[in-house]
Amino acid sequence: MIEKDTIRLLRECDAGLKMGVQSIDDVVNRVKSHKLRGALLCCKDEHNRMKREINRLLDRYHDNGKNPGMLVKNMSKMKTTMRLAMNDSDSTVASLMTDGCNMGIKSLSRYLNEFKAAEEQAKDITKKLIATEEQLAKDMRGFL
Repeated sequence: MIEKDTIRLLRECDAGLKMGVQSIDDVVNRVKSHKLRGALLCCKDEHNRMKREINRLLDRYHDNGKNPGMLVKNMSKMKTTMRLAMNDSDSTVASLMTDGCNMGIKSLSRYLNEFKAAEEQAKDITKKLIATEEQLAKDMRGFL
């Protein structure tokens, strides 16, 4: 059960990180503020660092991780495109990123509770990812 829960938790983190990086890539070139761009790129770097760490852990279990669901990716992309078409501002970007962070925090917290038997290392990286999402949401407040 420990191995199964560990793999499942790491897969969900992997999918969340991929979704986060893609979301940042979708908006960063539309950002006007250097400070906002810097916050997004810093978060993207941290996501990529955590992704490498998760991939190393998944490799131990001979697992390739998980991609975000196609429906979720497409819905996110559509929401981003439509909202920015209506209002191409840093405030819109900050709002979109805050929404994404909040969804990530909620999902990861649920998975952390669901996969209770996961190894502590997997739980710790999940908690770090939640904290990273919380920090980005906090950083976005000044641009809303």
